[in-house]
Parts: sequence; C-alpha cells; structure tokens
Amino acid sequence: MTKFDSIRPYYDAEVNEALQATIKHPMLKAMMNFAFPGIDDEVWKNQLRKTHSIRDFQCNFIYETIKKVLEKSSEGLSTSGFEKLEKNSAYLFISNHRDIILDTSLLNTALFEHGLVMTASAIGDNLVKKDFLKTISKLNRNFTVQRGLSPRELLQSSKLMSEYIERLILHENRSVWIAQREGRTKDGNDATNSGILKMLTMASGDKNVMDYCKELKIVPVSISYEYDPTDALKMPQLLAEANQEVYVKSENEDFQNILSGIMGQKKHIHIHIGDVLDVELDTIKNEFSNTNKQIQALTQVVDDSILQSYKLWPTNFIAYDVLNNTNRFSKYYSENEKSLFERRLELKIDARNEQMVDSFLSMYANPVINKMKYNDAF
Repeated sequence: MTKFDSIRPYYDAEVNEALQATIKHPMLKAMMNFAFPGIDDEVWKNQLRKTHSIRDFQCNFIYETIKKVLEKSSEGLSTSGFEKLEKNSAYLFISNHRDIILDTSLLNTALFEHGLVMTASAIGDNLVKKDFLKTISKLNRNFTVQRGLSPRELLQSSKLMSEYIERLILHENRSVWIAQREGRTKDGNDATNSGILKMLTMASGDKNVMDYCKELKIVPVSISYEYDPTDALKMPQLLAEANQEVYVKSENEDFQNILSGIMGQKKHIHIHIGDVLDVELDTIKNEFSNTNKQIQALTQVVDDSILQSYKLWPTNFIAYDVLNNTNRFSKYYSENEKSLFERRLELKIDARNEQMVDSFLSMYANPVINKMKYNDAF
C-alpha cells in the first residue's frame, strides 16, 4: 500500500486485469456498441484484451466514445488558447464545472488532438459508487475526492490530495484537472471556491504559496455549452436553495445527470484555455504578505480569467432579453433561435411556476451579466 492508494487511478500494470474483469459488463457493451456501431463485439473485446496502459485505453476507446458523443449530441466542439501550452509540459487546469463527465473528457480530447499532456482529473467519490463507474473512472485517470467528511477527516483528505497533485505535476509531469468548486455550477454563476486553492497549496511546505502556485503552472479554463443538457434537472435543487430548504438527492440522481449530460443535446461547445498565471502571482505576492489574502486575491484572478473568456451563445443573450423583457442583445440571435429556445423552455418547465421559469432563464442569462462586469458593450 502506498499513501495514495485510496484515491489514485490504476497504474498501467493494473489496467489489463481491470479490463478483463469488466469485459462482460453490460454497460461496457453498451458503451462500446455506441462508440463502434456495426463492429462485432469480439473485435473490441480482443482489442481491450491487448490494452495494457491508461493512455491506450483513453486514445483507442474513450477518445472514440467522446467523438461519437459530439457527433450524436452536439454541433461541434471549438477551442481557443491551446497554442499557448507547451508540449510535454504539465499544467494545473482549474476549470468552471458544468457537466459531471464531459468537462474533463472534452478537455482531454482537445489536449490529445493538440499533442499535449492529458490530465489526471478529480472526481467526487459520490459519483463512482457503482463498481463499474469506479473502474471506468480509474481507467480514465481519475483520482477520487472524498465527500461528506468530518472537519478532521476533511483536513487529512485535503493534505493527501494536495500532496498527490504535487507529485503528479512536479514529479510525474502529469497535468491535472480540477473544478473551481465542489459540484457543478447550477445557476450559471461560475465562481471559484477559495477552499479549493487552499487545498492545492497545502503541499507548499516552507515556500511562499504564490511561488508554489507558479511551480504548478495554473491555467484557468472556461467551458461553455450552448444548451445545458441537464438544465431542467438542476431546477429542483435551485428552487430548494432559493427557498432555504435542505435539498436531498434521489438515489440515482447523479447517474441520471451523467447520462443526460452525455446524451442530451448541447448544440455548440467551446473550451478556452487562459494564460498560465505568472505575473499575476508576483503581483499578489508583492501586494499581500498574509497567506489568506493571497489566496483570496488568487481566487479573484481565476474568476476574472474564467468569466471574461466564457464564450456566450445565442441562448445566453435570448435568456437575458426574455428575463428582462428587452431586446438589448437581439443582434446576437435570430428569431428562429429565440423560438427554439422558448420552445425548449415550454417543454421542460411548467410555465405556471414563475420561480422555476425565472431560475431556468437566469441559468442562461447569468453568464451575460457576469461578462458585462468586464465589458458592458461586448
């Protein structure tokens, strides 16, 4: 046992055995039949039996699956900023979080296509309770974030995770993806939780935390979906929080969100890679001597990068205009696009529930409002 065994993905030496144990699982069959339609099952099974590394599994199977997901449920993935990254270099990608599986899968798809180091990615242990999902997660280089811990356990878990991320980036030259906050953004307001940044710097030792952050090569990432395939599914939790009620998830809610996120219609998707944080860290270090204030300033820098580079779609402008009974942004969408969006709203949300309608519209409108803080005119 090594200290990271409770959270780490598989080592390459463990990959083949895990695949052999999973090869007859009906969900793997469904996944492979989706990715490779018309191919006899024995063909992909034989290929899996010859797979002995995470990279081979990702490139030959996961990559093909994600390409099929994009083909079936979107109008394409566009990217910007990847040219700023150096080949064979590891980065710490801090990303806004909209979809449980796709955010990190799409980033890795783009990294692979640009010939860059793919990530090890953080995933909550609440999402991999089913044995099959846990196996696929570990085969896809996910490491586990433990949820629902006591304060003492949380401190120990955070230290372990911080040390593991340091090892991946600085010693194994492996990039890391982590969401800017626990859980997906439900209301369209992407905001970094400073606790995430505190966790990341726990392994800094005697170094100034900003110097340590510079070593990690932090890159803010912004991902946006024209249509959120789980928009209606997010409504019950939003309404509960708005009414100051405790929200309790149903037994299969996370799994339903995973499936809906993968197969639901997304239209266009965009990933923007921000600049590697550098000068900003020097500025923070010079301006603040207090570590907590440095973390707060870094939180703002990450937020600024993500919000400013978030790609807005016609759906965002339509929602803003409908919500505010205006045509301020009408030049950014067509009447047909507006009709389609309003039709989606009618099909998914009970029009008699004004609070739910407003929450649905706000989810799409808030990115516009956030961007207006930086550029009122666009």
